[in-house]
Amino acid sequence: MVERLGTRAAERWAVSEGDRVAVEVFQSCRACQQCRSGNYRRCERNGMATMYGFVDVDRAPGLWGGYASHLYLAPDSMLLGVPAGMDPVLATAFNPAGAGIRWGVTVPDTRPGDVVAVLGPGIRGLSVAAAAKDAGAGFVMVTGVGPRDRPRLEAAGSFGADLSVDVSDQDPVQQLKGATGGLADVVVDVTAKAPAAPAQAVRLARPGGTIVLAGTRGTGEAPGFDPDHIVYKELRILGALGVDAPAYRAAMEMLDSGRYPFAELPRRVAGFDDLALLIRTMAGEGDDDVPVHAVFAPGSDRGVS
Repeated sequence: MVERLGTRAAERWAVSEGDRVAVEVFQSCRACQQCRSGNYRRCERNGMATMYGFVDVDRAPGLWGGYASHLYLAPDSMLLGVPAGMDPVLATAFNPAGAGIRWGVTVPDTRPGDVVAVLGPGIRGLSVAAAAKDAGAGFVMVTGVGPRDRPRLEAAGSFGADLSVDVSDQDPVQQLKGATGGLADVVVDVTAKAPAAPAQAVRLARPGGTIVLAGTRGTGEAPGFDPDHIVYKELRILGALGVDAPAYRAAMEMLDSGRYPFAELPRRVAGFDDLALLIRTMAGEGDDDVPVHAVFAPGSDRGVS
């Protein structure tokens, strides 16, 4: 919620004190060539250097991160209105839902009837599945690995997936061929710290298909990855960084519509007292179950829904 703003800020963003807004990660100068073309993720003045969550706390005024009761909005910030009546905890899913729309549809140009394979069943992977199905995909497969991903794979059907595969004991290529008779037109990799995923994406893509790499490895290693198969299959491989305003607006509409059960995802909401534990849990440390969606809400009590 906008707590305080001056006249110039009110004019810039067309908001008033008390308005409920979501803040985009990237900032835009609105003047450079990249911003004017709509690619403000590559803003010449901002880019990754001023991404919210990436700015050092020592940079004045220090309120650049989400783990605080207040957030400073720099002049280049981008705001998105939150629909009236939407649960603010649910509204925090605008970012992963927007990522699903951009990574799963806009970047690969997913068309009606396409076969789409989604690697990674977290909230972004489920969002990709929902976005692809909304775009008319003929078949959507979601993959995960092991017990941690089992609840996510079980939920994938409610987000548009026609097939869920645990790659720890099933071959996703054989499963996809068995279900569709072929390979994927579009493969979207949203896995995190999964070095073997790019090789799996190449195996799953049909000749002439498209692969979107949105997850980061955390390493330069890629076991099983053979670049020659990119040539043999004439694959199109695209990197996707962040989300843009059209995808965010579509995400808010998707969340507000209720046509996919984002509100019912296993979710943990933490306040300041429980934040450290939540972060450790999301990192896979400790014995607590890892929720699909983790939310920091200042002043809230720890809870799972």
